[in-house]
Amino acid sequence: MTGLENIVEQILREANTSAEKIINNAKSEADAIIAKANADAAKIMAQTDEKISIEKSSGESRAKSSSDLKKRQAILKAKQEIINSVVDKAYAKLLDLPDDKYFEIIEKCLEKAVQAKDGEIYFSGRDMDRLPKDMSARVEKIANAKGGKLIISKEHKNIDSGFVLVYGGIEENCSFKAMFNADKEKLADKVHTFLFIDK
Repeated sequence: MTGLENIVEQILREANTSAEKIINNAKSEADAIIAKANADAAKIMAQTDEKISIEKSSGESRAKSSSDLKKRQAILKAKQEIINSVVDKAYAKLLDLPDDKYFEIIEKCLEKAVQAKDGEIYFSGRDMDRLPKDMSARVEKIANAKGGKLIISKEHKNIDSGFVLVYGGIEENCSFKAMFNADKEKLADKVHTFLFIDK
């Protein structure tokens, strides 16, 4: 499991309680919609004796169908808001990690992204100011293990986190924002499974 996945797992555990509360609120809202629809159906049925039998069958059916749809929509909307909130919190938590943990994740991501070529690695301006003293040696060791060579550029890239690899003029954006965006669906599915399956 990568550092990113560990952070997402931790955020999911923290989000579980608030997710249940939001879903329960959505269900309560949906139940209120159903109750109103049933009350409306009852009013329609009570209007005239001639319409009672017709309205009873068709009115209740329409009201139930409409209220069921509204209930599903309310719950789906609440779930989507929870999923987006959890993914956003995971990303924010990643950026706020202490330097040692943050650069451990950088190294794990670099191990997956590095190529067996000569290249450069660029960091953000913020990260350039807090690079560990031995970061060059750590980067070099990871690159050598894959049969390549990497040097840390003295320039920085306009990213907020992570790094950018450049091989032969071709950039590979390994910023955490790019990785989160690339895996957004997978992360959303993971959050959904963790919070809502079998609940």
